[in-house]
Amino acid sequence: MIITLSVIILVLLLLLFQQQLSKQRLDKNLRYITKKIHQLISKKSSDRILLMTENKLEQQLLIEINQLLNYHQESLADSARMRISMKRMLTNISHDLKTPLTIILGYVENLQHNSYTAKEQADLLAKVSEKVMDATRLINKFFDLAKLESGDWQLERKRIHINEICRKVVLGYYDTLMSKGFDVEIDIAKEPLYFYGDEEALNRILHNLLSNAIHYGKDGNFVGLTVFQHNESIMIEVTNKGKGIPHSDQDRIFDRLYTVKESKSEFTQGSGLGLTISKRLTEQLDGQIKFSSIPHRLTTFTLMFKKA
Repeated sequence: MIITLSVIILVLLLLLFQQQLSKQRLDKNLRYITKKIHQLISKKSSDRILLMTENKLEQQLLIEINQLLNYHQESLADSARMRISMKRMLTNISHDLKTPLTIILGYVENLQHNSYTAKEQADLLAKVSEKVMDATRLINKFFDLAKLESGDWQLERKRIHINEICRKVVLGYYDTLMSKGFDVEIDIAKEPLYFYGDEEALNRILHNLLSNAIHYGKDGNFVGLTVFQHNESIMIEVTNKGKGIPHSDQDRIFDRLYTVKESKSEFTQGSGLGLTISKRLTEQLDGQIKFSSIPHRLTTFTLMFKKA
């Protein structure tokens, strides 16, 4: 009886000792993990916590913590990229605004300090108006992109007659295209084509693509707009025969920081906002936008929406 009792007491003491030892080991491991987390976060390190343990709970805890550290590291990287992206975009926008504003200032100074005929004054004022519109369009694009990225652009979806919208938008450019000597090819399906979307957003997309075609397609003096049905989708193609985009740059065409450099002057054209806005809006309308370019032959932007 005494021997049995002694054995029981010994076993209990061993269990208590083991439990105490396990608790000490657990406390030690937790202190180590806490210290490592603090070090990794404060130093913004990409290292992960490594610990040899047979405790299943500790193993699972380490897995979860390392996943959180991965997420934290990705968030830091995204934040850094965003800061660089915004800085570069603001630099580009500042540069693009500086150009029309400098020209406007030059025209105004000429009007102030020189004598002009009524016709010459009217011509200068028309040029001032054109540059003011350039600056206004750029500012509007910047705010459009800001609204899209903040989620403040609310789409009002309804059944939209795509044929009519395309006709109205391209007709708005008719005088500009004729005055610049462009050949224009318009082929809009006779059958009414509808999709569920936002009319303002579609207008903005089309204006951006046509403005882009006119600006960068001036060497080819051609702009085309085609609207047709393909299977259960509505296709809109905007084409030009200008300089186009080199193959090496084509995968970056919708990057908001992408710009086109003129080979002779190395002058950077545009801040890359218009096409970025077009892509974001197209995606919000559950559509797709694709791009292809054979320089000096044919550049095509293709929109695809599901037919209603």
